[in-house]
Amino acid sequence: MAGLKYMSGFGNEFSSEDPRCPGSLPEGQNNPQVCPYGLYAEQLSGSAFTCPRPANKRSWLYRIIPSVKHKPFTAVPCGNLSENWDEVEPDPNQLRWRPFTIPKPTDKKVDFVAGLHTLCGAGDTKSRNGIGIHVYTCNTSMVDRCFNNSDGDFLIVPQQGEVLITTEFGKMMVEPNEICVIQQGMRFSVDVFGETRGYILEVYGAHYELPDLGPIGANGLANPRDFLCPVACYEDRTVATGFSVINKYQGKLFACQQDFSPFNVVAWHGNYTPYKYDLKNFMVINCVAFDHADPSIFTVLTAKSTRPGVAIADFVIFPPRWGVSDHTLRPPYYHRNCMSEFMGLIKGHYEAKEEGFQPGGASLHSIMTPHGPDAECFEKSSTAELKPERVAEGTMAFMFESSFSMAVTKWGLQTCQRLDKSYYQCWEHLRSHFDPNWKPSKK
Repeated sequence: MAGLKYMSGFGNEFSSEDPRCPGSLPEGQNNPQVCPYGLYAEQLSGSAFTCPRPANKRSWLYRIIPSVKHKPFTAVPCGNLSENWDEVEPDPNQLRWRPFTIPKPTDKKVDFVAGLHTLCGAGDTKSRNGIGIHVYTCNTSMVDRCFNNSDGDFLIVPQQGEVLITTEFGKMMVEPNEICVIQQGMRFSVDVFGETRGYILEVYGAHYELPDLGPIGANGLANPRDFLCPVACYEDRTVATGFSVINKYQGKLFACQQDFSPFNVVAWHGNYTPYKYDLKNFMVINCVAFDHADPSIFTVLTAKSTRPGVAIADFVIFPPRWGVSDHTLRPPYYHRNCMSEFMGLIKGHYEAKEEGFQPGGASLHSIMTPHGPDAECFEKSSTAELKPERVAEGTMAFMFESSFSMAVTKWGLQTCQRLDKSYYQCWEHLRSHFDPNWKPSKK
């Protein structure tokens, strides 16, 4: 949407007033006896009060009516949104999905919430430790209803169709090749402009952070200045027919009614905000001599566990870059991993599997499940001339990597009917090159 404004920075102390109400932020205190313009002060806490300052997250919202005014929540159908990790037997196989089907608006109008489908996950929202991986497929905007996730943070990856996300903090337009994060407890609504699809990484009990850079230094990967958060933009709107607030709580959906828009925040300040990021701004660091740097070098955001160096989830991308390694098999190496690897493709062709892995589809390589280049890729790369070349030009693949051993839902294995049962065949043509008479070449 033309004219949307943002503030830049990651985890900053921001402040914003809707320009229609200058001076709406109280001066010198958070909760005055009477707020400017007759507003209500409301704090949104994203961390315990006593968290150390670097991890303490909260924002103060100055709103026309506080969010506490609503009718009671009642349970509503969850559709294909699930936290039931035991509904089907575990499957350790390499899994790949063809592009997930987007419903046609002529068949059925489906908005963002109705179009949420859980593919896999692990852990528990009650104990605040775990993740869920979802896809969304929708064709119509949310009207007089919003979504609120009490369980965790949503990292949203649009793949087809831009989305206009209205939040209590303001509006964000998020296009394919951008991501956004809506943190726990933030109410938002999604407008779409046609058939729309994307991926979601949900984490319980942690927030996304920028990864530590270590020997890389002060600059590189996703730079803080490239993250954008919205500016205050209130609507003072009465909804006589009722505005629905849909709440994801302990893995289930609940809804309540209120007679006003929840996007009635005139001003706010704090460091707990929604934000977006354009993946083209990622400063790629790669090997310039031989072998591979591990894919962790492509981490955009991480949600840390309590174990040092081990993530609940990492968001990793494989952007366009130069490949220059000498005497090296350049595609990703064959691998068995103590982490789960879920991959999606926003656009283009993934270098290790140019056929079969399509934009809008996905793959899951579970803990210790072998994976790597298919037979065609290996044969081609083994004999290729090793000259500098552009890798992944016009492509953006990504990975949700997690220390959790993830279960796949019944929808993911059966109901969606997008599982590619022939996936294993891409390795069937790998053949032995072993030569017991091989001798090193004389230098």
